[in-house]
Amino acid sequence: MSNPPASTTPTPLSPDDYLKKILTARVYDVASESALEPARVLSRRLHNTVLFKREDQQPVRSFKLRGAYNKMAHLTSEQLQKGVICASAGNHAQGVALSASKLGTRAVIVMPTTTPQVKVDAVRSFGGEVVLFGESYSDAYAHSLLLQKKEGLTFVHPFDDPDVIAGQGTVAMEMLRQVQTLGADKAAKAGQKAGALAAPRLDAVFVAIGGGGLIAGVASYIKAIDPRIKVIGVQMNDSDAMIQSVRAGERVTLQDVGLFSDGTAVKLVGEETFRITRELVDDFMTVDTDAVCAAIKDVFVDTRSIVEPAGALAVAAIKQYVALHKTKGETYAAILCGANMNFDRLRFVAERAEVGEEREALFAVTIPEERGSFKRFCELIGELPGGPRNVTEFNYRISDAALAHVFVGLTTQAKGESEKVAKNFTKHGFKTLDLTHDELAKEHIRHMVGGISTLAQNERLLRFVFPERPGALMKFLSLMRPGWNISLFHYRNQGADYGRILVGLQVPKADDKAFAKFLQTLDYPYVEETANPVYRMFLQQ
Repeated sequence: MSNPPASTTPTPLSPDDYLKKILTARVYDVASESALEPARVLSRRLHNTVLFKREDQQPVRSFKLRGAYNKMAHLTSEQLQKGVICASAGNHAQGVALSASKLGTRAVIVMPTTTPQVKVDAVRSFGGEVVLFGESYSDAYAHSLLLQKKEGLTFVHPFDDPDVIAGQGTVAMEMLRQVQTLGADKAAKAGQKAGALAAPRLDAVFVAIGGGGLIAGVASYIKAIDPRIKVIGVQMNDSDAMIQSVRAGERVTLQDVGLFSDGTAVKLVGEETFRITRELVDDFMTVDTDAVCAAIKDVFVDTRSIVEPAGALAVAAIKQYVALHKTKGETYAAILCGANMNFDRLRFVAERAEVGEEREALFAVTIPEERGSFKRFCELIGELPGGPRNVTEFNYRISDAALAHVFVGLTTQAKGESEKVAKNFTKHGFKTLDLTHDELAKEHIRHMVGGISTLAQNERLLRFVFPERPGALMKFLSLMRPGWNISLFHYRNQGADYGRILVGLQVPKADDKAFAKFLQTLDYPYVEETANPVYRMFLQQ
């Protein structure tokens, strides 16, 4: 009987194989050993020790450099002479470009035409040849394969390659060594002998997942060295290709992915990364946009550095994990995997961070369209159980003769409080809809309250600067004449010590002198905008 033909499929690498590859990985020609730092403020809040692995401190502000360089350092001299190519819109592109510069080889980086100019410039600054093609990563990837064949270049995959995985695994190698020094450092600061204070035992490491290169490398090393340490993968709830794949037992291609965390927005994970992750990772978690925004703020509070959304996924998951399992006294590490944040995104992050932490609640409140009802509602806000609250947002435009619909934001002290506040408003005669977790309201409707109203007769429009202190609005309402109806009110707290407020007031011509006296007595800086052409175009009948 003849023997079956030998298999052409290479034998999958074992954990021991990956351990050897990680221990011998070449990364430190370009990468630095990033710090493992205690997040003191967050640790106190969570009653657990939280450690930040600062991959945001790498020369390209991301861990991607490790895998790219290790892959390229293992190429033959012939391959290096011909050059390398990759498709990327972000951190991998910069890693390949810098690595190529160090190794003295050519690097062609295919990027979508939609890539922010700041990232294109960053790649070029490292010596990369940028080719802009297509509108998505998929378009860029397909084009890079054509260029690879045409020019004989070597493709450097962002995650699905054993050498790339091994390079990323050096993050875990550093962490396990560094955590051992924390006890010694603590002892030294306390004036005690080394060893007098034991190093904290690492209970879990939280790792963001895109294509899976980082978690595959981290899990391979940790499970080979200390299997007791949990490895927990984290994905966005709208980009969870790895989680869906593990549950299905095979790789799943997502139709669409959310783009807020662009560094982890992967539709199809790698074959090798999927195999390793399925075998070695202990658990998975998903987080949403608001939670990530809150985590970016948490990182800033402890480090004064701003990470990109992907870099904050692990921190958001730790907070969620502690809340779910009610843990105390444990030690968790979060890998801050990247800090290539688009500046334009910061406004959105700051706004959503408060909602993510549930320090702000949003409501749609219906109040009677009658004199004094606005003031009555503001008084009710001041009397809410749980202490004083700040109004963070108030948007209103007259639209109905009987009822007024108001968009309101309030500060809160604890999670789940918005429901109690809504019930309290309803109990006092103000029908209320809780919008705290409504994506449409948070992203769009809050910016769309307004428009032309046929009911806004004798309207005067003024921009005021209010001091951001309790009682500023009530002073305004108390000094107003009862006959002057508020027809428009727009306010949003921007974090300053003063608030900019747009107010429409229905003031009869006969009350012009009284209105001028009111403005003088009020003594708030203001600009009248009644004659502004923008007002006439968009808000006036």
